[in-house]
Amino acid sequence: MTQQLRAFVRPPEDSFVHALGQQPGAGAIDLPRARAQHRLYGDALCAAGVHVVELPPAPDYPDACFVQDVALLLPELVILARPAEASRQGEVDLIRPHLPAGLAVAAIDAPGTLEWGDVLRIDDTLYVGQSTRTNAAAAAQLRDLLAPLGLTVETLPVPQGLHLLSGVNYLGPAPAAADGAGVLVAWPAYASLPQFASLDVIVVAPDEAPAANCLALGGAVVVPAGYPQTAAALWHRGFRVLSAPIGEFAKADGGVTCLSIISRSAS
Repeated sequence: MTQQLRAFVRPPEDSFVHALGQQPGAGAIDLPRARAQHRLYGDALCAAGVHVVELPPAPDYPDACFVQDVALLLPELVILARPAEASRQGEVDLIRPHLPAGLAVAAIDAPGTLEWGDVLRIDDTLYVGQSTRTNAAAAAQLRDLLAPLGLTVETLPVPQGLHLLSGVNYLGPAPAAADGAGVLVAWPAYASLPQFASLDVIVVAPDEAPAANCLALGGAVVVPAGYPQTAAALWHRGFRVLSAPIGEFAKADGGVTCLSIISRSAS
């Protein structure tokens, strides 16, 4: 049985210059550069063997290029988010026409708020970060939705960064590891948590903090460009490292995981 990977992406619109989360001192978003970087990001996904699906424009939603936040696509179920920011809530309806046919669809309801950038999956456990964007009510709803699928939900604090995945991501077993130990890339704030004690943790250096937001695609990993220490650590573990420049998206607190919804279906 093979796993088919599909990535839904949406290029930034003119309105992206008004995106939420713009970082103090980062400078204004350069829209032509952002569009060029988004194309290179798509090229990295293709190089990993992923089928890329470009979603239609969404000019009324400045943050709509950060598609990951709005939906989780499981082989058995789609779960739609409920963004905390009112300006993003309309993005959820934009993804509905593009969901895989035949899958059941569930959604997080008020008073829950959830963006999928706050959810880390490791095997059969989903860790839900409690942040300004995701709350305990949403985690409780998610626990009820996933229990019938044999998946469990735990919560984690988000002590720094916008989302949980800003600072910690799971890549799966290292290709070069004989024991198949799972690899975690993390900020120091997450590296020593007991939930991750059995994993091979790559602690990202402070000057390479954005590299903790990296995207695992089987044996390949998409990493933001410019962070050689993290890239080398991944390479030594046998991963194929694909570098993508995303500096314009980082100005709006975005990373490589934010820019796609990955659908993993067995066939």
